[in-house]
Amino acid sequence: MQFSFDTNLNKIAEKVEANERLTFDEGVELYKTDDLNALGKLADFVRRKKHGKTTYYNVNRHFNHTNICVADCKFCGFYRRARQDDAYTHSIDEGIEIARNAVNEGATELHIVGGLNSKLPFEYYTDLFSSLKREFPRLHLKALTMVELDFFARFYKMPDEEVIEKLKAAGMDSCPGGGAEIFAEPTRSRICDHKCDGNRWLELAGKVHKAGLKTNATMLYGHIETTEDRVDHFVKLREQQDKTGGFQCFIPLAFYPPGTALSSLPGPDAMLNLKTIAVSRLMLDNFDHIKAYWVMLGLPITQTALHFGANDVDGTITDGGELTHAYSVETGGERKMTKDELISMIENAGFEAVERDTVYNRVERVAA
Repeated sequence: MQFSFDTNLNKIAEKVEANERLTFDEGVELYKTDDLNALGKLADFVRRKKHGKTTYYNVNRHFNHTNICVADCKFCGFYRRARQDDAYTHSIDEGIEIARNAVNEGATELHIVGGLNSKLPFEYYTDLFSSLKREFPRLHLKALTMVELDFFARFYKMPDEEVIEKLKAAGMDSCPGGGAEIFAEPTRSRICDHKCDGNRWLELAGKVHKAGLKTNATMLYGHIETTEDRVDHFVKLREQQDKTGGFQCFIPLAFYPPGTALSSLPGPDAMLNLKTIAVSRLMLDNFDHIKAYWVMLGLPITQTALHFGANDVDGTITDGGELTHAYSVETGGERKMTKDELISMIENAGFEAVERDTVYNRVERVAA
């Protein structure tokens, strides 16, 4: 029995088995295939070669310090203008209380992102991080996207390197991968014209890596982008990883239309979700980890994605932040999972659940 009825996929499978890098055109062919099972099997081959049955999760908390933003991204249902009734900015004391609750529930990571708020001084961020570190020195602060760092450099008139070093000195331990959206133009300008462009995002990621910090990378898909836009995104991330090597994990983010300026769009279906997980695993040969972000995929697709190349499901997202709420596909308003629920989800899919910290060290819990 041949591997696939798709002859192009058979040819690509030979390259994958020989550990040869796939081209842009081959990435497009992967998306075009109708043989979803064979595509998943090929991505699963790579996933199991890298990680076996190990699937990672962590105990984490999202903290969105402000929803006030000068940008108005078409895909975003989170941002508010400063004078809107539901606009907010958390005080440092509120941030400490949120972190305390997270630590008491076993969190090892606080994920901090928010809007581009022109009302805040730069010291808000350094004071926030240093205060959190004083109170909770072992809590990993995964904070601020490349878009936020670009905004800081422009708005506060500071060199990139100074912004990064001051935040690092204050307690920033790594950066999440948000804000990448889609690098390709004109698509990027059509959905987020007030953000830095794709080249600037990649440049800043490289500078964060050179400062000794790890980052993640994302791609928002299922809106107005083309197949070629997605594959271009993978190629550009792969090229940056070749240069600076600081990306830990790639997270495909499924677009959730309700509450956005693109609410008339249907969003991605199951086929696109699974293809994107698989193609990212096959194209990003220099990324260790591919995440199936359960909040945006939903639990059934997340379990299936573990057979399509993903080896991480994110975390508990205890009392998940407002930004998480804006993008969740989970019904009934439930956007958190207990550690035991995460473990069951992974194990019921046929994999081994392993708790990790933010930089993928195994977490060994001491029994009470």
